Amino acid sequence: MKIRQHLTSWFATSCLLLAVNASAQNAAIDESTPNGLIKGIVSEVMASIKADPEIQKGNIPRVVDLVEKKIVPYTDMRRTTEMSMGPNWKKATPEQQAQLVSEFKTLLIRTYSGALSQVRDQTVQFKPLRAAPTDTEVIVRTVVLGRGDPIPLDYRLEKTPAGWKVYDINILGVWLVENYRNQFSNQINQNGIEGLITFLKDRNKALASSKPTN
Repeated sequence: MKIRQHLTSWFATSCLLLAVNASAQNAAIDESTPNGLIKGIVSEVMASIKADPEIQKGNIPRVVDLVEKKIVPYTDMRRTTEMSMGPNWKKATPEQQAQLVSEFKTLLIRTYSGALSQVRDQTVQFKPLRAAPTDTEVIVRTVVLGRGDPIPLDYRLEKTPAGWKVYDINILGVWLVENYRNQFSNQINQNGIEGLITFLKDRNKALASSKPTN
C-alpha cells in the first residue's frame, strides 16, 4: 500500500476500522476522555453501517450524511487545514481560508465511498492512553489487526471549549497533516493559493463523478 495514495482514505476510514471491533450498540458517546470519545464514535458509526445496506455499497450521498452527522462534529477541520497549509495559511484571506476548509473537508469525506469496501474482518487493539488529566493535546494509539501485517493507527486530539476534537491521523508512521503540507506547498508554489483551491475543487468534482468500487 502506498502511503501517499491512501492517506485520505485512511483519514476517512480510521473510525470505521476501529468500529469493526467495537460494540454496535447505540451507547452514549463518552466525551469526557479522548479514548472514550473515539470508542463511542466508532461504535455509533458501525451501528449505522450495519443498519444501512446502501452505505455498505458505498452510496455517496448516504455516506456523506453519515459522516456529517456522526464524525464531523468531533473533528476540527479548520485546524487540520491550517496545519496542512503551514506558513501559507496566514497568506490566505479569510474567504480563501473558508474555501480551503470546506473543500478539504469535502475531499476527505468523499473518500468514504471507496474506503468502506475495505472494511472486513479487522480488529483493533487500543494502547493505554498516556496522558495527564490536565493535558489538552493527546494521542490515542491503536493497532489495526487483520490480513497482512499489523497497522499502527494513531489519532491526535485537542481539548477545545466544545470538547475533544480529532485533527490529525497517523498511519504507518506518517501524519496526514504532514503529508498534505508537502502537497499543498507544491500546489501553492506553482499556482498560488487560488490554484490550490482550484486543485481541491477539481479533485472533489472527479471524486463526485466517479463510481465507488467494491
